[in-house]
Amino acid sequence: MPFAVYVLGLGIFAMTTSEFMVSGLMPSLAAEFAVSVAAIGYLISAFAAAMVVGGPVLAVGLLRMPRKRALLVLIGVFLVGQALGAIATGYAVMLVARVITGVASSAFFGVAIAVAVELVGPQRRGRASAVVLGGVMFGTVLGLPATTLVDQLYGWRASFWAVALATLVAGLVVFRVVPSGARPEGMSLRDELAALRNGRLWAAYATSGLLVGGVFAAFSYFSPIFIEVSGFSPAVVPVLLTAYGAATVVGNTVVGRFADRHATPILTFGLGALVVTLAGFALFAGSRPMTVVAVVVLGLVGVSMVPALGVRVMRVADGRPLVNTVHTSVISFGIGLGSWAGGLGISAGLSLTSPLWVGASFAVLGLVSLIAARSGAPERLPVSVG
Repeated sequence: MPFAVYVLGLGIFAMTTSEFMVSGLMPSLAAEFAVSVAAIGYLISAFAAAMVVGGPVLAVGLLRMPRKRALLVLIGVFLVGQALGAIATGYAVMLVARVITGVASSAFFGVAIAVAVELVGPQRRGRASAVVLGGVMFGTVLGLPATTLVDQLYGWRASFWAVALATLVAGLVVFRVVPSGARPEGMSLRDELAALRNGRLWAAYATSGLLVGGVFAAFSYFSPIFIEVSGFSPAVVPVLLTAYGAATVVGNTVVGRFADRHATPILTFGLGALVVTLAGFALFAGSRPMTVVAVVVLGLVGVSMVPALGVRVMRVADGRPLVNTVHTSVISFGIGLGSWAGGLGISAGLSLTSPLWVGASFAVLGLVSLIAARSGAPERLPVSVG
């Protein structure tokens, strides 16, 4: 596997950390900007919403630009947004910063995967994509708790600058190791758009959005739940987030190994386990042992299902570039919708456990969408993802 593939994973690690770090900084950001916890949760929604719009639009807009140049431009835009967030003096400025970084992040995901595939060839594209997207998992297991810890030691602005530094390092290494002049060839926008006219593809998209939305309705409010409901001290929050991230990495590894041939059964089990775990967490959030168990299980059966979701999409649409970009946007939409919906209950005066019930409801709908799709025509044989 070329070293450049791992460098692209580093870039995604930094950008994923930026996306999720707000959940660990909620108390500090709420105090800084004198807004509610729910309002800070909407910053996650704003980032995800920007990814939803930015991904497909920029995927089309960057078709003619050499891949390396596109990567460097997107890293530059992301750095501007991240720096703006670090110096933000008000909620509105932070919101703008999140939109800028969200748009750049979404486009970077699509271009990075395209570059990785070009570097290794078609026989290893699945494996290369998995390495690049491994940055998402490590952004959860390392980046999120690290930025939370930096916030507690040096303040939230230091957390933003740390992510900017990691992104800058990734950009410098991309400049050094990614080959120049690689251009996308043989892509027809008409064919890409035609591939989206597939009802079964949108059914698969629906399952993806609902599953991820269910997870993030809960995950976005982990920190206040841990502190104010479960009774953990703020110093323990990074440890709990690390446990969640580690469970996500383990779950992703297991799911990735078996997703090629068992994607639908894995998704059925994962969604069912998600419903039970979120409901149980909501009922027993006041118990510290139950909270720890719930956090670990959510890591195992939450976003770790993404490899199976990806295989399912490729089965019905041959893994075309725009199809995968839209899939990323759908997942981002699920993140934003889940974070927003989770905050509605809190804004309405309900308890901090209300996002857990919202997440369980999303998971139920995801399970329904999956079962309904299984009752239709059988899926095609799996496409290898490495």
